[in-house]
Amino acid sequence: MPTTWNRSPEEFHKIYIANTDAFYKVGSTSLAAQLDEFMTGCALGLWSKSGGITERHVAMANQIYSRNRPQPKWLLWNLTSSVCEKEVFTPPVFFWNMAESDVKRGSETSRTFIRMLTNILMYLAATDDDVTYAEAEYITECIDKLTAICDTTGVKKSRETLNPLDYVTSSDPGFIAKRGTQSSGGDAVAETAPSEQQQKPDLDELMDELNALVGLEEVKKDIRNLMNLVKVRKLREENGLPVTPMSLHMVFLGNPGTGKTTVARLVSGLYAAIGVLSKGQLVEVDRSGLVAGYVGQTALKTQEVIRAALGGVLFIDEAYSLSSGGENDFGREAIETILKAMEDHRKDLIVIVAGYTEPMEKFLSSNPGLESRFNKYFFFPDYNGEQLMAIFEGNLKKNSYVLSDEAREAARKLFDDLYENRTDNFGNGRDVRNCFEDMIVRQANRVAAMEAPTKDDLMLVLPEDLSDPEDEEDAES
Repeated sequence: MPTTWNRSPEEFHKIYIANTDAFYKVGSTSLAAQLDEFMTGCALGLWSKSGGITERHVAMANQIYSRNRPQPKWLLWNLTSSVCEKEVFTPPVFFWNMAESDVKRGSETSRTFIRMLTNILMYLAATDDDVTYAEAEYITECIDKLTAICDTTGVKKSRETLNPLDYVTSSDPGFIAKRGTQSSGGDAVAETAPSEQQQKPDLDELMDELNALVGLEEVKKDIRNLMNLVKVRKLREENGLPVTPMSLHMVFLGNPGTGKTTVARLVSGLYAAIGVLSKGQLVEVDRSGLVAGYVGQTALKTQEVIRAALGGVLFIDEAYSLSSGGENDFGREAIETILKAMEDHRKDLIVIVAGYTEPMEKFLSSNPGLESRFNKYFFFPDYNGEQLMAIFEGNLKKNSYVLSDEAREAARKLFDDLYENRTDNFGNGRDVRNCFEDMIVRQANRVAAMEAPTKDDLMLVLPEDLSDPEDEEDAES
């Protein structure tokens, strides 16, 4: 197996041309010069995270030049000295102009540009002998900052189905042909991906769903970093390059109702979308789904669950309960069975264990095999009052309910109080769901008493629908 990138720097130049021609008018060097400078800065920022500039980085940097422009002649010393100036990613002016032009035209060239940049950065990261988490973080930072510009200016989101494994290649056709034809106004006309690709989980839709979750900003950022790291590693594998062994199993720490199961489902789909998992299903269990009441039955029961999870994610909620029953408890048999499966099926099974922070720490330290296999920790904080309100409003919108102005104020106060006075039994999103379901019942009882309710009456939520009058009297007394 080769230990270096098996594509020449000259081939990278062909890749660069094929994927950047779409973003400047052929024959003009104005935008081409800005694009080359920007892409070189991105490459330097990325390589600065990998531990130092090498001669191979110099060779790659000398291939970042657009058609009809002179080839740069970087040397190791001047490329190394330039790294310090490029560590912080700054969106270029031409991208702002591109996004504003998209808004006026109703096009989405700027979002296509983000995908192009992502692919090239992944290619450049894969040229290193080792791929670091810091490089993945840099790619995420680039994507997030450019995407924020698109979101702020109002650039529409692409309806195109993109193949998540379609990394930058040097084969014809180029980026214009693959992603659309160039119109006189500079818009990229999207084409539909092959039907077999449409059957896979859609990476962009899943990422949109992840990013749309209320709160969990650090969790979402960590997931994006991890996805970028895994994609670059997979790109290296596809090119016959070695990758350092890496565990993809995860620990989700936090109270109930903080979105752990939802994120686990998205992770399963995301890994399937980039080809790490073959199916992408989520199998959720707790102790009762793994442990039997008789000797010899727990292993069989656990193996059955594992078979159902192969190709996807096995999500074990309140996993600490497996080790809380003492030395002779059958839960330890389930743990040993799971550990063996994690080794036997390490290429097509990901296990996520979840639960309260302190019990989970004790659980992981109870078995050396657990500590060695789980090294990625994600903390899910409690939702504050504003976030609880946002979740509640999402439920209202999904089910076609509308709050009156008075009800909106009452709901804000309700969730602020719920958060400020939370106890150990605080259920976060589950409490919101309970409030929503109780509201539906009260609103239905009120509307049912009306002689001829209109559509607006059926949708409108009033303050009295949000709380039980008897509960308010008890609280006042």
